[in-house]
Amino acid sequence: MGEVDPAFIQALEHRPKPHSIEAQNIPLIDLSPLIKHPDSLSGLVVEIGDACQNWGFFQVINHGVPSKCRQKVESAARKFFALPKEEKRKVSRDEGNPFGYYDSEHTKNVRDWKEVFDFAVQNPIIIPASHEPADMEMKELFNKWPESLPELREACDEHTAEMEKLAFKLLELIALSLGLPKDRLNGFFKDQTSRVRLNYYPPCPAPHLTLGVGRHKDTGVLTILAQDNVAGLEVKRKTDGQWILVKPTPDAYIINVGDIFQVWSNDKYESVEHRVVVNSEKERFSIPYFLYPSHYTWVEPLEELINEQNPARFKRYNWGKFRATRNYGNLKKLNVENIQISHFRI
Repeated sequence: MGEVDPAFIQALEHRPKPHSIEAQNIPLIDLSPLIKHPDSLSGLVVEIGDACQNWGFFQVINHGVPSKCRQKVESAARKFFALPKEEKRKVSRDEGNPFGYYDSEHTKNVRDWKEVFDFAVQNPIIIPASHEPADMEMKELFNKWPESLPELREACDEHTAEMEKLAFKLLELIALSLGLPKDRLNGFFKDQTSRVRLNYYPPCPAPHLTLGVGRHKDTGVLTILAQDNVAGLEVKRKTDGQWILVKPTPDAYIINVGDIFQVWSNDKYESVEHRVVVNSEKERFSIPYFLYPSHYTWVEPLEELINEQNPARFKRYNWGKFRATRNYGNLKKLNVENIQISHFRI
């Protein structure tokens, strides 16, 4: 099978099994009532609430995103990752700017078998200058785009506009499922720090030793994932802790609630671990859209959802500093685990 750099090799207990469990796919939810019956969404709201509580993941169909838009961004992503390494490195990410191309990301201090290209939804974006708590300086960052492939930016801009519309539809449905007004959460995104990633997972000579992305939970509010027809995403099933391979559903988007929703809901909607397995024969592409609030947001359980019987389970934390700390840990191997919401648990 060939050899791989030891930096990619997972600890024995975290290596993927030869055959993933495909017994039950994550819930599949039809969003067509948003268009056909916008005044009667109670059934859809219950369905989404159940999926958030029982799985933390679900798929959506009839979501309103034009398939042509998705095809365009997938095609552009394939062209970008097919560029020579020196071309891709002209738009490399660095310690000063986490946006652009990168091929040495670490998850849980083990290198991932992948290449990525990141960009911010708002350009420029304002974020903390450093992860140091006492440093109050802010910095303005700009996206990096390859000059040799102008169509990438155009395709990404179109895709992002559609993802944003879908994200806010879902945000309102999830708010309703928690018994909140549908627009209760919209105010957190005035100066959003949302971002999009293009993922490329090359064929791997030792897929039994490595992972495309190691086990992790998403830090933000929601993630909307477009994946191609090559399966790779695995979700940790809440009922028994088994890793479940998410089978690709044509034209569907995969949704998961992130850490911020876990804190907002005071643990009702748990952010669930997931990872990506690779294979020795096929390359795989995916495009996650990460919905993030403004950098100055203080994340804490929503006051409407806590009371004497259900006290707050998390201390508040600043989103911008949290994210800056996470970016710092993604760039290099640390001697400690990167920051998690568990560090703020009461």
